[in-house]
Amino acid sequence: MKIAFLADALSSFKTYKDSTYAMMVEANRRGHAVYAFEQKDMAVLGGIATARASQISFTGDATDWYRAAPAVDTDLGAFDAIVQRKDPPFDMEYIYGTYMLELAETQGAKVFNKPSAIRDHSEKLAIAQFSQYTSPTLVTADEARLRAFQAEHGDVILKPLDGMGGTGIFRVKPDAMNLGAIIETLTCNGATTIMAQRFIPDIAKGDKRILVIAGKPVPFSLARIPQNGEVRGNLAAGGLGVAQPLTERDVEIANAIGPTLAARGLLLVGLDVIGDCLTEVNVTSPTCFQEITQQAGFPVAATFIDALEAAVAAA
Repeated sequence: MKIAFLADALSSFKTYKDSTYAMMVEANRRGHAVYAFEQKDMAVLGGIATARASQISFTGDATDWYRAAPAVDTDLGAFDAIVQRKDPPFDMEYIYGTYMLELAETQGAKVFNKPSAIRDHSEKLAIAQFSQYTSPTLVTADEARLRAFQAEHGDVILKPLDGMGGTGIFRVKPDAMNLGAIIETLTCNGATTIMAQRFIPDIAKGDKRILVIAGKPVPFSLARIPQNGEVRGNLAAGGLGVAQPLTERDVEIANAIGPTLAARGLLLVGLDVIGDCLTEVNVTSPTCFQEITQQAGFPVAATFIDALEAAVAAA
């Protein structure tokens, strides 16, 4: 197959931990032709979705890891599969990219995850569809509602809906210290909607990333454990990643919502679970492939490419 990866600049990859890199290497190992392009390389001309894509070969070196053939304008429908792996921010440019990929689908492209499904699933707000598995949660821009929520639950987390890597997350304890300033900052004085959740003490044991591939959970999660007094477990915020078997509750959550998400066109999903509570549904570019494989021995990238091959064959 000819598999194209829409990703950020290849030169920015940290190969020892990058999940897209692991996908590419596994696809190449199986004999698939691997291509790469960035969102800025996409265009629509005469109603046809195209990209200036380069075929990639692999050197085996951890740093100087690839060679890119000269980029060629290619109709996106000419690829057997396009894997959408561009990282957030999920801004208007990201949305424009999903529109172009959606156009490519009408011209024969098979895109994973499905562009419309990515666009329709806010990674934080999507948990409202599965509220039976979440901690008490409020989504609003209204200061009075946010203050009432904090007064009811005491210890709460406030965060932006478009953050990534733990950015913009605040914990407010029962004394409500700085609550007003935090609300003003996060909501831009009432103009921007944010999320409030009752604090989950089990964050001390880690914010678990559960990978769900084609509706089925990988049997190990990566618990991202906060360090140095942090409330955030995100690896980008200095969290320590520890692979561990899924708990019964983890399996219950993944099995309950995984098939629903897969049916919507989400081949790969990253569920974030703290304790027994679902906190996010990641659909843009879920990570942690390599950490789980390195620590637990489970072949995550191979499992994903298996699912990709099967999805292309079914389509």
